[in-house]
Amino acid sequence: MPTLLIIAVLLGILVLAVLYLIMIYNRLVSLKHEVAKAWSNIDVLLRQRHDELPKLVETCKRYLRHERETLSQVMLARAGVSAALDQHNVGALGAAESGLRRSLVNLLAVAEAYPALKADESFRRLETRITNLETEIADRREFYNESVNSNNVRLEQFPDVIVAQLFLFRPFELLRFEDAEIGDVDLRALFV
Repeated sequence: MPTLLIIAVLLGILVLAVLYLIMIYNRLVSLKHEVAKAWSNIDVLLRQRHDELPKLVETCKRYLRHERETLSQVMLARAGVSAALDQHNVGALGAAESGLRRSLVNLLAVAEAYPALKADESFRRLETRITNLETEIADRREFYNESVNSNNVRLEQFPDVIVAQLFLFRPFELLRFEDAEIGDVDLRALFV
């Protein structure tokens, strides 16, 4: 009888340990998918902004005949963001985003000198749309980094680290921007 009790206790402990490992595994899978969802949200917004930028540049072309270099910088920066997105390269995306934001600020600062452009309904609509997208991107970037941080912390905690290494879970890279780019660009301030 005591041998049977010992076997039952050991089996109970083994079952509990397996259930605990399954819970850890499922939580790590959940965190991995949360990061993927957060990245997808950023991707959607960046692609929406990507689609709006050529419209903004076209609207500006009618007024900024002598500012071709500024317009070209926006389109080159847009291509850099697109390439980083297509490659799913978080590090390159941070650098490309910084360049795009700088070129957008330059474009809108140049637009300040053109009252007819500032009065154009299409330009104002696009400026508002891009401002709203910038705000949403900043929010999603924060959510993405929180998701990455939660995932990466769990991958380093004991006993999760054992399960993570056993099933080859890997940490994700935070989406970083230059210090000057961390704050949201207030495009409206350029037109006051």
